Parts: sequence; structure tokens; C-alpha cells
Amino acid sequence: MLQRVQTVYMFLAFIALGVLPFVFPLWYDGDGKEIYFMFMPSTMILFLACTMLTVISILSFKKRQNQFVLNRLNMILNVILLGLFVYRTLNVSGEATDIVSEKGIGMFLPIVSIPLLVLANKAIKKDEDLVKSVDRIR
Repeated sequence: MLQRVQTVYMFLAFIALGVLPFVFPLWYDGDGKEIYFMFMPSTMILFLACTMLTVISILSFKKRQNQFVLNRLNMILNVILLGLFVYRTLNVSGEATDIVSEKGIGMFLPIVSIPLLVLANKAIKKDEDLVKSVDRIR
């Protein structure tokens, strides 16, 4: 059923990973030019993989265990993406004083999607426990 609460959480994670990176830049370079995720192949691949995992997880609503595993894998990819952003941020901080880049709000999108995926996994686990308890009664 697509109207479950975990689908809402996964849809919000899809928006955070698939739509908002086109709206919010990851950072600004020294000239004030916006740098989006499309300019770096590694971030583009990770954002695409996270988005596709979220869509596949939403569409596999009949297989709760599969959803649970896909969300866990998605969380791992989000942590890797966040680590890539932290690495880039730490390398940017040693720039010259006249060319300073600023961080954009797009760098925090994995931080938004991870709690949404955790909430979705909690709801999936709750549904799975409910189904198991009903099966025990039969």
C-alpha cells in the first residue's frame, strides 16, 4: 500500500535527494558563482544512486524486508556523500584570503534525508512486527 507513513518519509527523502539539489547549490566559489552537484561527477553519481534507491524502495511496497535493506543501503550512501562533503569542506578552508568560498545549503541535504530514512525504517519494522503478530494468532 502506497499510503503508509513510511512511503511519506521516503517521498520526503526523495524530494531532499532528487529535487532540492537542483535548487540549492553545494557551495559558492571565490567569485560568488554557485556550484551545483552536477559539476562534480562523484557527487552526481552518489545523488543519483541515493535517489534511485529511494524510488525503488517506494515502489517495492509489498516487500517490507527489501524496503528495509534498501533504506539501510541508502543511509550508507548518504553517509558517504556527507563524508565527501566534509572532506571537500576541510580542503576548502585552507584557501587564500582574497578567494574565499562559502558553503551552500545543498551540502546539508544528506543530513535531512538520513533521519527521514531512519523514520521510514522504524515504520517498516513496526508494520513487519504487526504482520508477524497476526500470523502467530492464526
